[in-house]
Amino acid sequence: MNSPDYIAPEQLLSILFKSPNATAVYTGRDITIISANEAMLKFWGKDRNVIGKNMIDVLPELSGQPFIDILIQVWDSGESYTAKDYPAIIEVGGVLQNFYFDFEYKAVLHENGQTAYILHTAFEVSERMEARKMIKEQSKAEQQLTKDLVDLNEEHIAANEELLNINAKLETVNKELVYFKNQLQEVNNTLIESENRFRSLVEHSPVAMASLKGEDFYVDVVNGSILEIWGKDRSVVGLPLHLAIPEIEKQQFLGILKEVYHSGKTFYGQELKAKLSVDGKLTDRYLNFVYKPISGKDGKTDVILIVATDVTDQVNARETVNEFNTRLQIALDASSLGSTEVDLATGTMQSTDRFKHNFGFSAEEDFAYADLFEAMLPEHRERVRGLVQEAIKTNGIYKTEYPVKWRDGSLHWIQAHGRPRYDENGNADRMVGMTADITEKKLFEQRKDDFLSIASHELKTPITSLKASLQLLDRMKNKPFSEAHIRLIEQSGKSVEKMVVLIDELLNMSRMSEDQLKLEKTRFNLHDMLSMSCNHVRMEGKYDLIIQGDKNLDLYADEHRIDQVVINFVNNAVKYAPHSHQIHIIIESLEDQVKVSVRDFGNGIDAKILPHLFDRYFRVDHSGKAYSGLGLGLYICSEIIRKHGGKIGAESTIGEGSTFWFTLPASNFKN
Repeated sequence: MNSPDYIAPEQLLSILFKSPNATAVYTGRDITIISANEAMLKFWGKDRNVIGKNMIDVLPELSGQPFIDILIQVWDSGESYTAKDYPAIIEVGGVLQNFYFDFEYKAVLHENGQTAYILHTAFEVSERMEARKMIKEQSKAEQQLTKDLVDLNEEHIAANEELLNINAKLETVNKELVYFKNQLQEVNNTLIESENRFRSLVEHSPVAMASLKGEDFYVDVVNGSILEIWGKDRSVVGLPLHLAIPEIEKQQFLGILKEVYHSGKTFYGQELKAKLSVDGKLTDRYLNFVYKPISGKDGKTDVILIVATDVTDQVNARETVNEFNTRLQIALDASSLGSTEVDLATGTMQSTDRFKHNFGFSAEEDFAYADLFEAMLPEHRERVRGLVQEAIKTNGIYKTEYPVKWRDGSLHWIQAHGRPRYDENGNADRMVGMTADITEKKLFEQRKDDFLSIASHELKTPITSLKASLQLLDRMKNKPFSEAHIRLIEQSGKSVEKMVVLIDELLNMSRMSEDQLKLEKTRFNLHDMLSMSCNHVRMEGKYDLIIQGDKNLDLYADEHRIDQVVINFVNNAVKYAPHSHQIHIIIESLEDQVKVSVRDFGNGIDAKILPHLFDRYFRVDHSGKAYSGLGLGLYICSEIIRKHGGKIGAESTIGEGSTFWFTLPASNFKN
């Protein structure tokens, strides 16, 4: 205990945690590290980032060793555990090393008798164990020396006793010489045995090992594993490394070896790429390895020991997974698919940016399960919840479509797929899902449905008129020919002409859907074609078609199709700007293209409508008026111009009129 009058508890704690005695504090049955001083962190080879983590996560190498089980036993029992000279294997600097410790796991109890903390104190006694070993060997050597001295003393006594006998003295000297010769031989045998043990250790090691001698790194000892990595056989033994593996000369490894040789510092390589010739073919291999310098009697590096592991498969597998994930993300982005994972207990979601966008949220915003149902229109919520619950019950996939309302008020359609995931107890705890924004598809389907309805209506009107005219003509067939006959015949002709136009649009639409719209290109004068075009408008006498621009410009294109585009533009000007009595057709020869524009001076078109004018099935409701037609004319025009490699568009200003235009590239005209 200490007195706070002398030192504050925080200062005392700070001093204790700078103590050279390794100290750590754990809590919980999962052995969470809540404190560790610098000495303990040094033992572990870690920094303070381990605080708050589980022991087994910080030191995974303890798996298979008894320490975690002992800690759990101390926690459960509340009984402290003390051990001395206890061996442990700890990874320091990326290398597993053997240590010995005296340590205590001290259970600190709550007032209720339950364990509150475990105080871990430890002292590394590896040097003590090594010293004991050395003392034991020294003692053995001293005993041998004592024995040798006794023997030598006895020999000296014998020699003194036999000084008078020269022959005896010579015999004694001879015995001594023989003895020292035997001792020298024994030392030589020990050295040979030690070297043989080292070679055997390297050659039979389960990991790839080799030793290199001298500054030129002569290959001295190798095992099969290192030869397999190098792609070589035992003929490399005795060669300098740059000759044994010539392909590494321009790689980094010889430079690293030279640095290790001269600095005496160990080098650890992690997933370094090596190009090695295996079966005559350069092969990429990724290696984890250690270059360990071993000093001779003079303290200088004599040998470098190599320990290596081929991690090519692991690196390639990781890169394959990364590549797969990248391709998957590209596929999801290209298909506008968003993905998510929902925690069913908390409602939190891990969603991609596209998934959030589908519901009107930005990538930076939080998006929860409740937000998804809030965006969904109310009449669909219970149906979708029911599908989710059914999928959870059956471990099936739910698939549905529903509308959502973004926070800006816009309406969008979502197509959703989802499947539950279950924990180890069989309870659904997550839901993974994907969504796609199908608003455009829904709009297209709606337009298509509208088109079918309009097509049937538009065809029914001229057919009904034609039928009525023919019925009247049938009743009047026996009467003298009159103005009524002429009027009914003209009316029948107009009905047939209208049906021909509608059917022609349908046929063109069918051809374009099957990509069978063929162009029959010829060379013609553009101004002449425009002068002959739209005579049906000129004959009415209500509109002046004014052609402006180059009169000598020749086109190489499908004259009938280009005429069809111009007629459609002019018909639209007549239909939507009936009070614009002048319609301008303008020819412009630009740098690398020709441009044809049709301009009226009507009320103009709303800017919101302009981007959709050339969409399939789009019909303009102009100034509150509904007009006949299938909504295919401008779409067909856009396809004709696209086939020619050109562009098409429209510009309009409310109250000033509209301009519809198309361009053709230089390959389609000649001046």
